Amino acid sequence: MKTIITGVDSSQTALAAAEKAAELAASFDAELYVFSAYSISSAVAMQTAKSGNMSNKTSEAYQRLADGQASAAQQAAESVAAILRNTWPKLQVKALAAEGQPAEVLVQQAEKLNADAIVVGNKRAQGLQRILGSVSRNVASATNCDLYIVNTTK
Repeated sequence: MKTIITGVDSSQTALAAAEKAAELAASFDAELYVFSAYSISSAVAMQTAKSGNMSNKTSEAYQRLADGQASAAQQAAESVAAILRNTWPKLQVKALAAEGQPAEVLVQQAEKLNADAIVVGNKRAQGLQRILGSVSRNVASATNCDLYIVNTTK
C-alpha cells in the first residue's frame, strides 16, 4: 500500500477514522491524504452564477460563499492533519478540501490518486439518512479500491 485516503469533518467520529487511517498508513509507510468535502447550497445556483446569468453582485456573493465553504473545509482537513502529524511525525500527510458530497469526493479522489484504500467511519448516518445510505455505504458501492470501515461507535 502506497496511498490511503480518508475524509473528515469537524466530528469526533471522523477524527477516529482518520486516526485509524494514519495508523494504517504508518504501518505500510504509505502517504495519507485527508480530504474534507464541501458543497454550496445548490449546484444549479452555482452553475447559474458561473454562467453569468446573475448580476455581478449576486455572482460575487456566491463566490464569497464558495470561498468560505472551501476555506472552512480546508481548515478542518488541516486541523485533523496536524493532530495526525503530531502523533505520527514521520507520516506524510496531505490535507485538502474538495467540492462535492463526501462519498463522491472520496471515490473521485481515490481514482485520481490511484489510492490503494479509503478509510471511513461507520457511525455518521442516523434516521432517514441511514435508510437512504451513509458515506461508507455509498463509497463501498462505488469505489474500485479497498475500503476500510472503522468502528467509530466504541
